[in-house]
Amino acid sequence: MSFINYNAKEIHCKIVYYGPSLGGKTTNMQWIYHKTQSQDKSEMHTLPTAVERTMFFDFYPLEVGTIRDFKTRFHLYTVPGQVVYDASRKLILKGLDGVIFVADSQEERMEENIQSFKNLEKNLEQQGYDINEIPLVLQYNKRDLPSALPISDLRTELNKYNSPDFEGTAHEGKGVMESFITTSKSIVTILKGGALA
Repeated sequence: MSFINYNAKEIHCKIVYYGPSLGGKTTNMQWIYHKTQSQDKSEMHTLPTAVERTMFFDFYPLEVGTIRDFKTRFHLYTVPGQVVYDASRKLILKGLDGVIFVADSQEERMEENIQSFKNLEKNLEQQGYDINEIPLVLQYNKRDLPSALPISDLRTELNKYNSPDFEGTAHEGKGVMESFITTSKSIVTILKGGALA
């Protein structure tokens, strides 16, 4: 949950990118990192594992504004996609304010998407989160590939909570900022005492 630094007049919020391995979580993070102003962000940190990386950095987005004169600083994290790193996933989910689930649109990756989403549900529940009460956005990545499934199929299989969702081609930046901005605005709405739509 959000942390308030009264001395710096900052509210710190955590967004976690979740999804199957090599689905585009890292590409999303890198796109945002390279598109944000240098004075508004920290260094990007990478924790390598044998196959994948966990990445994180924080910054002040320009679009979401302030809450009672407090700036909102977002900390973005990716989880490793492989099941073998489930303990790391659980650790990274602690204290989250929102989740962006990055699905791989390719037909051959659908089962991995489904398993990863079920894993997200299980890990959130184990940590006391109600998935209906946290900002959740789905991004259907890799829309440019020939084996990409129709959006209707992806929605049917993955979007059972009727969450906001976006088509994405993360290496081109498509759907990246839309996913982030929608999640961050939902977090700010909750911080201001509102409810999820």
